[in-house]
Amino acid sequence: MSEQDTVERFGARVTIVDPDGLLAAARTEPVELLLGSDFPPPVTGVRITLRPDTADRMLRMAAEIRTGAGDRTTDAALRWLALSMASPAGVLLARRLAATGVTTGPLGARVGRMAAEASRRLGLDDPPHTVVVDRPPAADPAAAAVLAEAEALDLRPEVVDAPSVAGRTVTVRVEVPVATVAPAHLRATVAVVLQVVRDLAGDDPEPRVLRGRTYVLRRPATTPPSRPAAAPRSESVTLDQVGGLDEVVARFREIAISFRHPDVMARWGARRPQGILLYGPPGTGKTMLARALANEIGADFKEIRTPEILDKWLGGSERNIKQIFREARRYREPTVLLFDEFDSIISYAGAGGDAASQAVNAVAGIFKQEMNTLIEENPNVIVVATTNFPQRVDASLVRSGRFDVKLSIPPPDEAGRAEIIAKMVRELVDRHAGPGFRMFADDVDPADLAALSPGLTGADIREVLRRVQLAKAMREATGGAPAGPISQDDLREGIVGLRRG
Repeated sequence: MSEQDTVERFGARVTIVDPDGLLAAARTEPVELLLGSDFPPPVTGVRITLRPDTADRMLRMAAEIRTGAGDRTTDAALRWLALSMASPAGVLLARRLAATGVTTGPLGARVGRMAAEASRRLGLDDPPHTVVVDRPPAADPAAAAVLAEAEALDLRPEVVDAPSVAGRTVTVRVEVPVATVAPAHLRATVAVVLQVVRDLAGDDPEPRVLRGRTYVLRRPATTPPSRPAAAPRSESVTLDQVGGLDEVVARFREIAISFRHPDVMARWGARRPQGILLYGPPGTGKTMLARALANEIGADFKEIRTPEILDKWLGGSERNIKQIFREARRYREPTVLLFDEFDSIISYAGAGGDAASQAVNAVAGIFKQEMNTLIEENPNVIVVATTNFPQRVDASLVRSGRFDVKLSIPPPDEAGRAEIIAKMVRELVDRHAGPGFRMFADDVDPADLAALSPGLTGADIREVLRRVQLAKAMREATGGAPAGPISQDDLREGIVGLRRG
């Protein structure tokens, strides 16, 4: 059995599987970890990434805490955090101080005004903001103990709060020299993550919401064979499973063919597209399409998230981009490199003399240079960027030669919704139905459901199904008798319920 490190924080029991092995692997390559799933609402999941920075000889730990679309957590919920505005680049990530109630003196007020102005110029209604863990109220001894633990290890946890229409992502980041990183640093980081989860859940100073819960931090591949984890649906998705986007799917199949026949491309001197921009409203399947393209090509899939690039220190974001592309130039297998929510990574302010504009323009400039050299040096990599707000991305960043393919991903029309519903139902039946268990009734009619759901995206339809599945499972779990298959009426009620919120 792998070595385990078990601690208790806020009444929750946390087990880290093989911490020495995880850190040893993370010294040479990115390592992704999961922290279970038993989180109090509105938190829906936690993913931790360990990424080495060979240039700085640092190990960066970034923990993403995601919440649902209904989360309306205010800045007051993170009551134990204090602003730190130490660099000009920080204005791009700063919260607008007027909305926080935090007093930081004349410098803080000045930086707050700069942040608000930067946000206005970039067209961001509620940009990500960065705060640094300082010290909690005296009435919260549990949080004080966690921060004392981090301070004893010379950690300075940083928190990036990024609200969006899909909820919010709060990211905890720490940096530790590679030469000195130890399991204690991992334990302390997880403790800070649980503190953020606790605050997002609105816990009192006396810990309650995490009490009795159990979390296991491990790589996804280490799930015991006796309880195999189902692969996330987007990781195994193929183009055949994509509904309502026939033209996009056809274009992706062409791109996949070009990757599968490099000899033909070379004979004709043809350069296959290496940059794809997908834009459209939230929930239309842009990220899923990128994964489906990777699966169609037989390529590795690597997703770059905003917290892995944005850095409050001057020059940090540019250094992060260089490191990501430096690694990409060494890939020897076909790889899809996804920059999700591209506008939040690299919004472009155009010409400007203030610190905010200069910092953003520097990041955009480095991205353009790195994209040019990647295309020249490594034809195995295809870069996909997604955005809900294409107007926030400067045209020079996505010009032909960098991003040769630009595809609009609109909300599905009625025929598209019917196709999506049919494919999702078929996927669920294939995954869960079996002898003695029937999941859907014969009266389920995708065309009728599509007519009842104008404006719904693929993500919305997935949520309707999730709610109906949960309702059936809870009815059976509490009543003790089989709940019966999902009917057309169940799905109609699910659509109505989703519209109510």
